[in-house]
Amino acid sequence: MLSNPARARNWFEQGGKAYARYRPGYPSQLAAFLASVAPNTRIAVDAGCGNGQLTQLLAPYFREVVGLDPSEEQIANAVPSKRIRYQCVPAEQLPIADGSASLITAAQAAHWFDLPAFYREVRRIGIPGGMLALISYGAPNLEPALDDRFRKSYREEIGAYWPAERKLVDMGYATIDFPFEELKAPSLEIRLAWHLSEFLGYLLTWSAFRSAREARRVSHVAATPVGMTVTAEIELIGIEGKALLFKVACRDEAGLIGEGKHRRAIVDVARFMHRLQEKTVQAKGNARRGA
Repeated sequence: MLSNPARARNWFEQGGKAYARYRPGYPSQLAAFLASVAPNTRIAVDAGCGNGQLTQLLAPYFREVVGLDPSEEQIANAVPSKRIRYQCVPAEQLPIADGSASLITAAQAAHWFDLPAFYREVRRIGIPGGMLALISYGAPNLEPALDDRFRKSYREEIGAYWPAERKLVDMGYATIDFPFEELKAPSLEIRLAWHLSEFLGYLLTWSAFRSAREARRVSHVAATPVGMTVTAEIELIGIEGKALLFKVACRDEAGLIGEGKHRRAIVDVARFMHRLQEKTVQAKGNARRGA
């Protein structure tokens, strides 16, 4: 069983607005099932609630729902409700009275927790017979014409930038440490018809993209005709309609040559990368010969 022995970095302390806009919601059947197996419907606690995607679904079934997340920006973008109380706190320090919660949930969040500390809090606040539900969804399945290419990108291109905790999600939480009696849950799925901009917006909420952005991923390193080495650093910074926005910085051993922003339709990205490499090498070679 895999467990996170120390509290992980909060990858979602920023980007709350995009998370609220692009992250998929959960099926209504999920909340109905959770309410049906809880010993009563007095208090539900949603830990790591983000913008409250699951929290909001639980509200019609419980007298009180508490949504908790360590990110102030995530909480600020949550939809308010009379039955929901949001608070900015980590999952390892739940501000809930002892023996009061009939249902405790963590949706697409438990893999980031310090699980032993979280489970101590679960035991403290849960009522006898209370329920704990850890919910996750993995990478989406696209239409057959797109799915193979997407899977390749997910595994080989962005894969190196996923935090280690992502493996628990990819395994469907099958290997997550869960020291409680398990209850068989129904098979549920999230079905969405996304526009391209919505799909790209969702991808940009991934922790892997933020990790790659911070690492300033080097896409091309090439030798010029005069033997100098030029590096083109390409950073995905956002989306605009059906196009991707890139920041490009070219450097040689002496430092920065130049930088700028580029806008390219997603179908042209591969050709753009290739032309950028060719133009960078040509421009640098010409500059050295003319010096």
